[in-house]
This record gives sequence, structure tokens and C-alpha cells, in this order.
Amino acid sequence: MKLETLKHGFDLTSMPLDPLADYWPASTTTSLAQRDWALTDVRSRLDLEAWQTFTDDLPRDPYVNCRWKRMSWLALDEVGDVRDMGHCPMAQGGAFNDAESMADRLRYYDPLTSDFLARPDVKAFVRAWARLWNLAAHEPILMQITGVRGEGLVDPLQGQGIHADGCKALSILVLKRENVSGADNHLYADKAGTQPLADATLAPGDILHLHDDRVYHSVDGITQENPAIPFERFIIIINSRFVDDFQNRILRRHFPDAVLNETR
Repeated sequence: MKLETLKHGFDLTSMPLDPLADYWPASTTTSLAQRDWALTDVRSRLDLEAWQTFTDDLPRDPYVNCRWKRMSWLALDEVGDVRDMGHCPMAQGGAFNDAESMADRLRYYDPLTSDFLARPDVKAFVRAWARLWNLAAHEPILMQITGVRGEGLVDPLQGQGIHADGCKALSILVLKRENVSGADNHLYADKAGTQPLADATLAPGDILHLHDDRVYHSVDGITQENPAIPFERFIIIINSRFVDDFQNRILRRHFPDAVLNETR
């Protein structure tokens, strides 16, 4: 072993030059390029069990029954570090959200906890996700922990049906799926659902990437497998490059120096 490889106390030849280079399988970028969606998993990239604990203290969603949620606006800085941008409400225009309780209104949620955002595997995930979508510094990234728990039958989309989220880059990571029957994901080339593309049942650790401005999605209702035990299904939603003018106006108001999709 050459002496220069030991000058920092470890073998530099064994270290990857770019630690994010292989975060996503090559098939992920290929699939996104060829069919506008990709399904993979991150179970080897993060401590899923530790991430699941952050669903325990989620506040109730004040706009939707049976749902719990936190969200934060993040961005990379000039050197690629993940920064919390601060407060900004969530806004979805009626063109992207059919639910009466959510469309065309500002929605305010508690932020993701500092303990969660400080985790090295959370920061690595956000950096790798931004790299996957070729995001530049100061592009707002919306990251949510959200989900449903309860009994009986619940629509996790609360009336949205087949929809798009109003952005170009969207990924959905399942954190928890306990005592759940249903909640199958469906992808379509059209909002009417006449052109189905794929169906998938995501397990904890699975992540679905979508070109949200090209592919529509939906999720089936949830029922309990064991009626004596409440069900839980929680997910991470992370998205950026908004095509929803309503959301972009609100982002510009709160983050005047942000790089928005409308200016690209």
C-alpha cells in the first residue's frame, strides 16, 4: 500500500470519489428517461426503522380527517449542503387537486423535526434525490411525512382520485405499512385513467419516482387486515420544480431569492 494513501489514517483507494454516484441503481435513471417513472428501494441506504419512529408524534392534519402530517421546505446551498428554507404554506390549485378540503387554499403544517432533518441518512437522501432530478442550488424541495391510521375503510387521497401534484419531480417513499389491505398504487398516462401504465403495491422502503407533469397517479382505499388492530400507512413525499402557478406565487412571496421552475 502506498504511503500517501495512509496520510489521513485510512486507505483512500477504497473510498468512492463521489459517495452519491451509486445511490440510485442505473436502471432508475434509465426508467425515468424511457417511461417517466421508476420503482426502486432505499432499504440499504437509510435506517428505515429509525425513520419510522418519526411518524409517532406527527400532528393531525387540520384539513383532512384521519391523516397526520409534517412538512418542510428544503434546498441545497452552493456547496451541496441541505438547508431548511423556513416556513411557507402548501398551495395546490384546483387544476391539480380535486378535493374540496384542499384545493385553491393555503395549508399550514408543522415542520419536520430538527432531529429528523439532522440525520446523516436524511441529508444524504435529499442530496441524492436532488441529484437524481438535476436540481440546482436554491430550488425549493417540499418534503413531507404524511399518512393515515385508524379503523375501517379510509381513502388515503381524501377525494383526489387520479391526479398530479403540480410539479415536475415527485417521489413517494413508503415508511410504514401495518395491518393494511389495499393502498395499491396506479399510474396512468391520462387523468381520466383510460391509459393505465403500471400497478404496484409498495412495501416499506420502496420508492416510486415520477415525472409528475407527464404521469398521473392514484392510490386505492385502505382497509384493516385484522379488524381488532388499527392500521397505519405512512409515506415520505418529496417533490420540486412546481408547475402549479398558485404554489409558485406563494413560494416567491416567502422565498424571494429561490430558483423557481417558472424562471428556468
